[in-house]
Amino acid sequence: MRPVARLRRVQLLVTGGMGFIGVNFVRSTLAARPDVRVTVLDKMTYAANADSLDGADPSAAGDTDSRVRLVVGDVADAAVVDPLVAEADVVVHFAAESHNDNSLRDPSPFVQTNLVGTFTLLEAIRRHGTRYHHISTDEVYGDLELDDPGRFTPDTPYNPSSPYSATKAGSDLLVRAWVRSFRVQATISNCSNNYGPYQHVEKFIPRQITNVLAGLRPKLYGAGQNVRDWIHVDDHNDAVWTIIERGRIGETYLIGADGESDNLTVLRTVLELMGQPADAFDHVTDRAGHDLRYAIDASKLRQELGWTPKYADLRSGLARTIEWYRDNRTWWEAGKAGIEQRYAQGGQ
Repeated sequence: MRPVARLRRVQLLVTGGMGFIGVNFVRSTLAARPDVRVTVLDKMTYAANADSLDGADPSAAGDTDSRVRLVVGDVADAAVVDPLVAEADVVVHFAAESHNDNSLRDPSPFVQTNLVGTFTLLEAIRRHGTRYHHISTDEVYGDLELDDPGRFTPDTPYNPSSPYSATKAGSDLLVRAWVRSFRVQATISNCSNNYGPYQHVEKFIPRQITNVLAGLRPKLYGAGQNVRDWIHVDDHNDAVWTIIERGRIGETYLIGADGESDNLTVLRTVLELMGQPADAFDHVTDRAGHDLRYAIDASKLRQELGWTPKYADLRSGLARTIEWYRDNRTWWEAGKAGIEQRYAQGGQ
């Protein structure tokens, strides 16, 4: 099918738009696209922060003029979802339970949000003929050996290793089936590990940054040899818009910025940038079933759609991220102690 033309005067529905990647997507969209109005659907779980959209619409003269509105609700609730999809031109589905450690403690919310929520959206999409973009993860492919020179491609077989990645893999397959069976106008993107502002402090990079800022010692799972392919959240979201506007319906695009680095190197880079000794951290109990290596081959996205990342250097991106957490302590401080207490109870 022909690529989707650039859309004008768009009514955008963003599920999970108060989470890390979603809120950055909303903020960058409102800043760069004055023709877009955004409805955010979010359940406002522990991972959402009500302050994340403060000042997000630079064109708003007051609350009544804002181009963004928040609807608090569950993506698995058809009564909430259907009317929002009906009024939207495009739906971008970020909403997901996404923290691997939480999925190992209790998989049930992951099944409900990631599978039932995606099914509910797809049925509304099918009824109303709305353009749909599905946000997924490279974790659906499982992991690679540390000495494997290969990378994930859109043709890599799915091999998820946790309840989180299994439910995301299932949601991807639902989208593919609805495209084939019902001809919904959908695309999928699988992205590598994101970092940047507004990320919850339970995640690896912000946890280390905020530990240093809070006077705590950073924590490293096991020996820190696990490799992730890091991408700045702004690059991820720029790629998502590229796919919405130019991607081929029914296609899957992998988003990555060639940012492979093992966790020990990332932690030591954070410590160096924050003026700390390279050994100023503690080793803690490794995560069960911890994937070894992720690596993205984004050549399809780059060659077919002409996308390139802006943050090609992980070190400079980390420096900007550290600066954001240092300048926005009130955003993360309130929940920090509870997160660290939970980790401590698990020996992490």
